[in-house]
Amino acid sequence: MNSLIRSLLSVSLAFGCCCIVSAQDQSGGSIPKVLQITREYTKPGKSGAVHEKAESAFVQAMARAKWPTNYIGMTSLTGKQRALFLTRYESFEAWEKDNAAVAKNASLASSIDRAGFNDGDLLDSLDQAVFYYRESMSLRPMSDISKMRYLDVMVFKIRGGKGREWEELVKLAKEGYGKGDPQAHWGTFEMVYGGEAGTYLVLTARKSLAEVDRGFSMEKEIMSAIGEANGKKMDELFASCVESLQTQLFAFNPSMSYPAEEWIKSDPDFWKPKAVTAMTAPKKPASEDVKAKQ
Repeated sequence: MNSLIRSLLSVSLAFGCCCIVSAQDQSGGSIPKVLQITREYTKPGKSGAVHEKAESAFVQAMARAKWPTNYIGMTSLTGKQRALFLTRYESFEAWEKDNAAVAKNASLASSIDRAGFNDGDLLDSLDQAVFYYRESMSLRPMSDISKMRYLDVMVFKIRGGKGREWEELVKLAKEGYGKGDPQAHWGTFEMVYGGEAGTYLVLTARKSLAEVDRGFSMEKEIMSAIGEANGKKMDELFASCVESLQTQLFAFNPSMSYPAEEWIKSDPDFWKPKAVTAMTAPKKPASEDVKAKQ
């Protein structure tokens, strides 16, 4: 098989898992239909503990309000320094209702606005996108990732008019990996708002990076299960329908996350880190307060 299938194999070996679970039904077995992702690029020198301190204000605001919608925060280990925040919903209607409820809660909305003001000073840019779960393109997806620590993010951009070829490519990959590696599992999401059409995410959560080593060690078994004929076909499909592919690695960050109680109880040492003091706006001198009241 040529380099294209080996490139696809390397990507697929990273396919190892998950559908992100980050809202109300953390302990159940449901897969989120709608995944909302906020991406924050930090300025040089403004990541790490500085950004965690700012993000803790959002977490504390949600906790005070006992808000039912949870989210996962993570920071980049590759590429430009940035953080991702993933929130799952069962439907677009549920997303709409959550946004409306936040807007109606004056205390929470005000706290989020203040936190956003402080956080904004640290950011170079921010964007948001919404993705929809594609069951037919997923293999043995997981719903509970509370024990996971890392996330592989693979972004496939499919050429216009090549959707059916992409579906055929994924079908062959599912068949090969389903037979060649009994532990293979992944979840695929299609971008529906916030970016270019034809963009797909393959999200892979891991307990440790030793799973990456294991994935590459399974190359012979997976190649054998795919077979020479299907491997050649996958080469052709990949070259024809995939315009670009990016792969990045992130680490879950509990200080930036608002996890469900089930997650905290399951692994309190990780999901309930020591409190980080939230950033607050500098106080005005007493003289200014007096003048303001006059």
